Amino acid sequence: MRACRGCGGTDLHTVLDVGAVPAADYFPPADEPVRAGESAHPLVMVLCETCALAQLADDDTVTQEPRGVEPQALRDQAEDAVSRVSGAGWLRGGSVREFGSPHGGSWLPLLQERGFSLATPQTPASLVLDTLGIMHEPDQRAAFRERAESTAPDGVLLLQYHSLVSIVTEGQWNALRHGHFAYYSLHALLRLLADAGMSPASAWEFDLYGGTVLIAAVHGQVAPDAAVAKILAEENELGICDHHAVSTLQGALDEQVGALREWLCAESATGRRVFAYSAASRAVALFSLANVDRRLVQAVADASPTKQGRRMPGTDVPIISPADLTSSEPDKVLLTLPDLLPEISQSLPSLAGRWVVRP
Repeated sequence: MRACRGCGGTDLHTVLDVGAVPAADYFPPADEPVRAGESAHPLVMVLCETCALAQLADDDTVTQEPRGVEPQALRDQAEDAVSRVSGAGWLRGGSVREFGSPHGGSWLPLLQERGFSLATPQTPASLVLDTLGIMHEPDQRAAFRERAESTAPDGVLLLQYHSLVSIVTEGQWNALRHGHFAYYSLHALLRLLADAGMSPASAWEFDLYGGTVLIAAVHGQVAPDAAVAKILAEENELGICDHHAVSTLQGALDEQVGALREWLCAESATGRRVFAYSAASRAVALFSLANVDRRLVQAVADASPTKQGRRMPGTDVPIISPADLTSSEPDKVLLTLPDLLPEISQSLPSLAGRWVVRP
C-alpha cells in the first residue's frame, strides 16, 4: 500500500499484522478439501500519520459472502437509533437514500413508517443513511464525497461506524477483515467529512459490537454539540491518533489466540465436545491462527441457510444449523459474536450454561 485511502498521505505505520489467513468472507462447501494456499492472504492494518485513519493495508481477496441473517441486536439498535435521532430533531425533510452494507439490515422501513419516501438516484435526499457500510469502500475519499453529494444542501447524513476506540480498548483485533477497508475514530472522520465539505453536528453512542457511534453530519462547518465534544475528548485521552496506542492490538491478538488454543486443547483432553455458534467473518482469522480443526471444534452453528453445509475457511470445521447444534448435545458452545448471547439464549434454551464468550 502506497497511499492513505482517505487523504492520500504516504506516512503509514503498521499497527497490526495478523499474518497470512483465509479470506474472511468465503466459506467453501463442507465436502471441499482444504486447498493449499487457502490461508495465504496477508491481513495488515496501518494508521495514517496525516489524517489518523486506520485502514486495511492491502486486500488480495475477491470473495462473495454468503448472506447472513440479520441479528436481533442489530434490529433493536436500529429502532433505538431512529427513535433517538428523531427525538433530537435530526429526522428532517421527506426524502431518504440509504447506502447499504453487505452485512444486511436496513433502516428504510423505519423511515418510511415515519413518512419518508425514497429519493431517486439523481436527486439529493434530505436524509442520507450509511450504517456500517462505508467501511467497505476501498477509496474512502471518493466514498465520502459520494455521500456528501447525495445529501441535499440543507440535508443530514447519518453515518454509523464501529468505533476504533472500542476496537482498541476491548482488544478487538479481529475487527480487521478483508473487505473492511477503514476503521474510524471521530478525529479521522473530521478530516474525511471536511474534505467532502461536511462536518459532524451531533452524535450518539451504542453498545453494539462493543461500541458503535452514529453521527449526524451537515454541509459546511458547524459547531458540534456536547456529544461530539465528549467523544473527541475521550479519543484525545486514549491517544487514538497515535499509532503506538492502536498497535496494542498486536498484543491482544497474541493473548486471545493463545488462550483459545489452550482452552480448546484442555477441553479436548478431558473428552468434552466443543461446538461454536456463528460462522462470522471475524472468527475466520481467529480459527486459522489457533489452528482449529474438527478435533477441537466439532462444528459451527449458524442461522444463515446459505452458510449451512459449508465450512470455516482454512479448516475442516463444518457449518451446521442451530437445530443440529442442539441435537448434538454439546458440552460447551463457543460464541464468536458476544452480541448474540441474549437472542440465542432465548431461542436455544436447552443450551443454557454451556455458552462460552471468551475462554
